[in-house]
Amino acid sequence: MANNISVTILTKNSGAYLFECLSALDAFAEVVIVDTGSTDDTIAIALGFNNVKLYEHPFIGFGPMKNIAVDKSSNDWILSVDSDEVATPELVSEILNLTLDCHIVYVIGRDNHYHRRLIRGCGWDNDRVERLFNRQSTRYDSKQVHEGLIMTSNLKTELLSGKLKHYPYDNASQLLQKMQHYSTLWADEHHGRKQASPFKALLFGVLTFLKSYLLKKGWRYGYEGLLISVSNANGVFYKYIKLYEAEKEHSL
Repeated sequence: MANNISVTILTKNSGAYLFECLSALDAFAEVVIVDTGSTDDTIAIALGFNNVKLYEHPFIGFGPMKNIAVDKSSNDWILSVDSDEVATPELVSEILNLTLDCHIVYVIGRDNHYHRRLIRGCGWDNDRVERLFNRQSTRYDSKQVHEGLIMTSNLKTELLSGKLKHYPYDNASQLLQKMQHYSTLWADEHHGRKQASPFKALLFGVLTFLKSYLLKKGWRYGYEGLLISVSNANGVFYKYIKLYEAEKEHSL
């Protein structure tokens, strides 16, 4: 069992895939979960694993929340996993056999699924995330959404061969819920720092759909590809509209 790496996970109503997620991480001695207000069976599932340490905290943005999980960990080496991700046995074995270097941030590829169907279009392919790092060398930035690790000049990245299976959406309702949540966070974060207009919202939304559906080959995935492409476009449209409305209200 790995005693020098702490796994960190944020949860909120994550019951759908959490058991599968945690089962894949049983080789790690410590899994730190920070829950932001689950009302489903997330807490019960988490408490069923002996290697889990569970904390609760109000949501204050993804970057700050991930740093809270990092700070509550016992080890300097952190493996950050989302609650809808499942580490493959190949990835776990690879990580356990790594000679860890604190000047390296390890990058992991993700296979993204819609309702358990693997999607290699719509911009969901070639997905890579920086997930294994030493907290003495870096930590997450303070972004509310689309957070990332702070990469200083003395750090380099290394891509691992193992992958994460990612299950972000099972239905259209989940796409809408996340689009609503993320577009609001983005608008709040960019208020006063970025200009928006209805024309920009429409233009960027249309361009996003064309890129996702045509250039990124969403058309190859039938209704799922169409749905994801439309959702991507809506997300861009509404984040600019929300920013525009916030700026308009502020100027009154």
